[in-house]
Amino acid sequence: MTRHNYKNLKIWQLGIQIANDISDVLLEFPKHERYDLSSQISRCSISVPSNIAEGSAGTDKSFSHFIDISLGSSFELNTQLIIAKHRKYINDTTFNLLETKIEEFQRMTMSFQNNLK
Repeated sequence: MTRHNYKNLKIWQLGIQIANDISDVLLEFPKHERYDLSSQISRCSISVPSNIAEGSAGTDKSFSHFIDISLGSSFELNTQLIIAKHRKYINDTTFNLLETKIEEFQRMTMSFQNNLK
């Protein structure tokens, strides 16, 4: 059974970048969103690399399942950023930078997952 060193995976590294970028952006959110949208966005962004790390300890089949969860979190995160942009919590430039990174993560992760099977 192959184990993956998640710290060496580019998808995990990009997931960490996204989570850190999100953390920086959330500092600018209104205080009244602390327990609603900003909390949800934070949890999603942390879920992206965390599920890759957790799944890396299992079989390729199990790992693929955790990658599905990570991908799902990335799509959820993008949706929440669209809502934040609509509410004017983030500007177009910040949104576009984050969306580009998330889409790159999704492409890389789907390709990685296809190679597991």
